[in-house]
Amino acid sequence: MPVQSVQVRDASVHFSLLQQYLILLKKYPILTKSVTSAIISALGNILSQTLEARRKERHGAAAKEIDKAGAARYAIFGLLFTGPLSHFFYHLMEVWMPVTDPYCLVKRLLLDRLFFAPAFLLLFYFVMTVLEAKGWSDFERKMKSSYWMALKMNWKVWTPFQFVNVNFVPVQFRVLFANVIAFFWYAYLASVRK
Repeated sequence: MPVQSVQVRDASVHFSLLQQYLILLKKYPILTKSVTSAIISALGNILSQTLEARRKERHGAAAKEIDKAGAARYAIFGLLFTGPLSHFFYHLMEVWMPVTDPYCLVKRLLLDRLFFAPAFLLLFYFVMTVLEAKGWSDFERKMKSSYWMALKMNWKVWTPFQFVNVNFVPVQFRVLFANVIAFFWYAYLASVRK
């Protein structure tokens, strides 16, 4: 089979997948974004665990098996929280700060970075603690030991991506865009983890 024929067929498959995604997005926006968030979050966690295991093997340490429960926790968080909350936040942002609003680019970024990001990270810590079946003391310990550091890292790394996301990505694709960036973020964290 000629290479050009394979490329055309692959392009048509990708186009039909995109068309199907757009149809689902129009019919069931919250559900589509939630399921997409769940899948990408779980895959990102699995990628992170795989890279971490390979890094340990290279240094002679025993690698653990993939923690399926960990991937499931990320999927649950994506399904129940990331997808729906991001959907509503991005739509409210369009209402509160339309493109016609003066300084909307800066206002949107500040709203996202100073209000949504800290609250979302706090929710992430709390929900993950609950899903891990740990108590309030574990939640407090995680908050004290790593919340501020994680928030500063979030601001430092995610701000340019969120500037693009909240100002230039069409509203129906913002949750997908953020999840794709998060997928690569997990890989980056796994590669630099000590």
